[in-house]
Amino acid sequence: MNALSVSQQPNLLVVATGNPGKLREMQAYLEDLGWELILKPESLEVEETGSTFVENACLKASTVAKATGQWAIADDSGLAVDALNGAPGVYSARYGQTDADRIQRVLNELAKAANRQAKFVCAIAIARPNGEIALQTQGICRGEILFTPRGSGGFGYDPIFYVPSHNMTFAEMPPEVKQQVSHRGQAFKALLPQLTQLRVERAV
Repeated sequence: MNALSVSQQPNLLVVATGNPGKLREMQAYLEDLGWELILKPESLEVEETGSTFVENACLKASTVAKATGQWAIADDSGLAVDALNGAPGVYSARYGQTDADRIQRVLNELAKAANRQAKFVCAIAIARPNGEIALQTQGICRGEILFTPRGSGGFGYDPIFYVPSHNMTFAEMPPEVKQQVSHRGQAFKALLPQLTQLRVERAV
C-alpha cells in the first residue's frame, strides 16, 4: 500500500484540499447522505496546471486518489470578474498572500469601474482510487463586487461578493443560506443525485 494511503472505510472521501473551511462547507452538503470527508495528507501537494476550473478539479481529485489509494473529491472554485476579463479566475487563490491581499487587489484593479458584475464558479470532481474520474459537475452564482467589504463570515472573497437577490454578501449570509445560494451549493445540487449510483458502485 502507498505510504500516503489512508485506511479504506465505507463512504469515505479524501478531500483534495488543505483548507479546513472548504472541508466544512463540503461536509455540510454530504453529511445527510452518510459520507465522511477527511483532508488530504499535508505532504501531498498538487500543482494546479489546468486552464479551467473543471480541469483543475479533475486533476486534484485524480492525483489525490492515486496517491492515497482511496476515493477522492476535489473542487476548484474562484471568482471571475466581468470587467477584469474573468480574472482572477483559476488564479483566485494565488491572487495574493492572504485573503485581505486578494480582496484589496481586486478592489484596486476595479477602481471606480462602473461594471461590477462577477460570478463565483465551482467545479467538483470525484475520482476512483485508480485516479479515473467518476463524476464531475459545475455550479455558478452571479453577483456584484462591492466597493468595500461587508460581513465577517465565510472566507476568501466572500466579503466583497454581493448577491442582489438576497441583499447580502456571502460573508453576511447565515451558513444555511449560503449553502443553498452559493456556487458550491449549485454544484453539489447537481452532484447529489449522481452520488446514489456512486454509493451502489462502491458497495459492489
